[in-house]
Amino acid sequence: MTTPQRGLEQPIIAEGLERVFGSGERAVRAVDGVDLSVERGEIFGFLGPNGAGKSTTVRMLTTLLRPTGGTARVAGFDVVKESDAVRRSIGVALQDAAIDPLMTGAELLHLQAILYGLPRGEHTQRVGDLLERVGLSAAGDRRVGTYSGGMRRRLDLALALIHEPTVLFLDEPTTGLDPMSRMALWDEIRRLNDDGTTVLLTTQYLEEADQLADRVAIIDHGRIVSRGRPADLKAGVGAPTLFIVVDPAQVESASAVLTAFGELRPTAEGTLGVGLVDGAAGVSAVVRALDDAGVQVQNLELKAPSLDDVFAEATGHRLEGAS
Repeated sequence: MTTPQRGLEQPIIAEGLERVFGSGERAVRAVDGVDLSVERGEIFGFLGPNGAGKSTTVRMLTTLLRPTGGTARVAGFDVVKESDAVRRSIGVALQDAAIDPLMTGAELLHLQAILYGLPRGEHTQRVGDLLERVGLSAAGDRRVGTYSGGMRRRLDLALALIHEPTVLFLDEPTTGLDPMSRMALWDEIRRLNDDGTTVLLTTQYLEEADQLADRVAIIDHGRIVSRGRPADLKAGVGAPTLFIVVDPAQVESASAVLTAFGELRPTAEGTLGVGLVDGAAGVSAVVRALDDAGVQVQNLELKAPSLDDVFAEATGHRLEGAS
C-alpha cells in the first residue's frame, strides 16, 4: 500500500502546537508552542523526561488528541481538518497501547489488516512476513498474554507496519525492556529506516536518542529547549564535565575551588560538576587544589559531552534520573 506522503520532503510539520488541559487557574499547559519539522527518511528523536510533553505532542500529531493551539500537518494532511487521511497514512506504536491478551499475535495482525482494508488475499502473506521481520514467527500462534515485554513491543511494531506506512510514530518503544531486547528493537528501527520509513521516536533514554536519531529535539515543561544533530549539540557544550563527590559539609568549599577551573554545571544532588577546559590533563590539578583546600574527594569521573549536558545547559537540571 502506498501513501500520499512519499513525495513530501517534510512529512511532519508542526507550528506553535499547544495543548492545555483544564481551564482557569487549574489549567495545565502540557505543550507550549512546539515547532517541529521532520525530514523525509530520517529518524527524529524527541527527547525529554516523563511529563515533559513528548507523548502529548505525539498524540496530537497522530490525531488522538485535538490541539488547543497551533497547526500540524502529517503526511501532507492537517491533523484536525484531515484526520482520517492522516490516520490512513501513518503507523503508530504507543507506550500504553491496549492489546487483547486472549488473541494470538497472528490473529491481531489479521484483524489490523482488515481494519486497514488490505485485500484479503494479501493478509496471510503480510502477517507471516511481519512476524518473521520482528522475530515472532515461532510465537505467532501463542496468546499475547503469554508474551514477554520485549515480545509485546515487537508485536506493537508489527501492528503499526501492517499497511506499510512511510511515517512511523514510536512512543518510548523500549521503556521497561531489558538491554538485549532494547538493542534488538533498535536494530529493527534502523532496518525500517534503511527501507525508507520516516520515524519520529520519543524517548527518555539518552543513549537511545544518541544511537538512533539523525536529529533530536529536547523538550522540557512543554517547550523545545534545544534541537539539532546529536554530534553538533554535544560539540556545542564544549569541555567535558568533571563530576566530583565530596562530603556534604565540604560542598561550599569544593565549589569555590572548582570555579577556578571552569564553569560549574548542573548535576544530580550530592555531586558537583565543572566544565574542565583542559580535559583529562587538568584532572590532577583539580585534585591538588581540592587537597590544598582540605577537601577530601570521595569519587570523581570525567565524562565527554553528552546529550544530558546539552539538556542541563538548556534547562539548568539533569535529564538522567528524572521522573
